[in-house]
Amino acid sequence: MTQHEDTQVTAAAPHPSRRIFLRGALAGTAATAGLIATGAGAAPAAAAPGGFPDYRHLKPLLTPSQLKYNPTGEIIFPCIRGVYDKLANPLGRYYLYYAPHDAPGGICLAYGNSLEGPFTEYPANPLVSNDWQPHYKVSHVSSPHVLWNEDVKELWLYFHGENHTTRLARSKDGVTFTYDRTVLTKDMLPAGTNETSYARVFRHDLPARGARYVMLFMINNQSNHRDIAWGWSKDGRDWDFDQQPLVRHSDVGVNNLSGPHLLTRGGSCYVVYHTGKEDGGNILITEVGNDFSRRDHLGVFYDSGSAAPENGRSASPSFGTDRGVPYLVYEAGDRLGGSIAVARG
Repeated sequence: MTQHEDTQVTAAAPHPSRRIFLRGALAGTAATAGLIATGAGAAPAAAAPGGFPDYRHLKPLLTPSQLKYNPTGEIIFPCIRGVYDKLANPLGRYYLYYAPHDAPGGICLAYGNSLEGPFTEYPANPLVSNDWQPHYKVSHVSSPHVLWNEDVKELWLYFHGENHTTRLARSKDGVTFTYDRTVLTKDMLPAGTNETSYARVFRHDLPARGARYVMLFMINNQSNHRDIAWGWSKDGRDWDFDQQPLVRHSDVGVNNLSGPHLLTRGGSCYVVYHTGKEDGGNILITEVGNDFSRRDHLGVFYDSGSAAPENGRSASPSFGTDRGVPYLVYEAGDRLGGSIAVARG
């Protein structure tokens, strides 16, 4: 599993009514994306914008009430990582990082041998708390994103606390972390910025910027409309940030955007992100190109269902592939009132 996978289209039942496109160019995409039939005589699979899989909700993976470490009755921001080919003696094939958001938060781990579960809660959660002396003491830490850094053979954990600061910790085993540094604060963005959080980092070359890593995150200011911002780095530690949003809420006609993730396919890059429940609670997609110069807003990537557990909201997507089958791991349900769920492509 890569950090920003070139996800391939796989079998899925037709479901064209679920897709709402802001641009009309996708009618031919599904016909040319190399769709795979579900079996002899089966109908072609549907595809999301850009030819990505049409993910379908499968089941919840983690529910707060079933967790031993459950200080606030809520969890957010899953990050799924395959570790079977990276760590010497992993607890399972896959590590699922997550956190409560509200104080005190805490970076947590569950592990399993399939992306369809079951996942076992690590008994000594949280791995990282809101008080890590002498480095910081904050009200909460949350939104874990873990990157496999091939250069140093380490798992790098990016997490926020408070909402305006993102930090980096590093680990050889994915369980025990060593503090590294602060990598993002509101003071690195334009005056008036008050939130810079929910960061995810991906290995992606930007030769013109001398960069090998890209960061995506949510930004907010006094307007109280959240956008998607981005930055770049040569080493994943020292960062430069674009002073203008990558995707503005107004670009796609909603009030707030958050939870961005980078995907690559067919020689191009795409950013997926979610909207608030008041704006449909769906995951949307924008093509930005390999150099992040494009702004093609392609519409709904994943359409949240009205029934439980989604209840009209799907958020904070993370992606993985299990034995060739693509999966989407995400927040399902009301913010601070849902579960971590999985959908299959």
